[in-house]
Amino acid sequence: MDFQNVESKDNYVLIKNIKNFELEHVFECGQCFRWNKTEQGTFIGVAFGKVIEVEKKDNNLVIYNTTEEEFNNIWLDYFNLRRDYKEIKEELSEDPLLKKSVDFGNGIRILKQEPFEILISFIISANNRIPMIKREINTISKKWGKEIKYKDDIYYTFPKVEDLQDKTIEDFEGCGVGFRAKYIKDTCEKVYASDNILEYIYSCDDDKCHIELQKFMGVGPKVADCIMLFSMEKYSAFPVDVWVKRAMMHFYVAPDVSLKKIREFGRDKFGNLSGFAQQYLFYYARENNINV
Repeated sequence: MDFQNVESKDNYVLIKNIKNFELEHVFECGQCFRWNKTEQGTFIGVAFGKVIEVEKKDNNLVIYNTTEEEFNNIWLDYFNLRRDYKEIKEELSEDPLLKKSVDFGNGIRILKQEPFEILISFIISANNRIPMIKREINTISKKWGKEIKYKDDIYYTFPKVEDLQDKTIEDFEGCGVGFRAKYIKDTCEKVYASDNILEYIYSCDDDKCHIELQKFMGVGPKVADCIMLFSMEKYSAFPVDVWVKRAMMHFYVAPDVSLKKIREFGRDKFGNLSGFAQQYLFYYARENNINV
């Protein structure tokens, strides 16, 4: 595990000697939309029906508004803290080209988020900008999620499928999602109609998981890879968006290679660590505004 031990305090937990964890790298690498940076440099997020605030103090991680029991039951896996990222980075850094990206985003960790929330969130993400994605997800949460107060502010949980399954296309259009409204409605109906469909997809092997996710309206190869990687622990996923395409062209492939071929190349090259490689490449390319 990438920490020494956990100490329980009044209304927060202290994770001692945290390794391979930088707040900006984790929360600003494109994998999540419910986290926001405060003026104090902490991050406040909503996940699993909870609101927590996270701060890095020296080599320690502080998670406010939680308990040690919640840490063990939720946040330990959510932050993927059981995994040794040093081993991942050492293996990926054997590639001298990828090492630049690994060093740049050395504090990235891949979150294990709720599959239904991530399914809807990445349907919304298609051909969309992050500020708009966050706004639209927050609007859906405000309309149909549960209200939670923290530090005199109000936050909203992401609604459950049973809260959304009877909503109309017009309801979703009212949240600003545009043409994606019909995708969200159709997906909510399908998930609601089959109580364990996401559990089934989660249980599939990586290739089958990728195929099954694309049966939802509005989910193509890239969105399926994001859902797999950010909520289903399928680390061979290799989502290819504009930044990953630029990074791959910058480091590895010719400009005229298709997105499908880039995905195949990435998975063949990085294997079961493809998802980690993708996150390092994405963050490096976007933060350095790589263009080709």
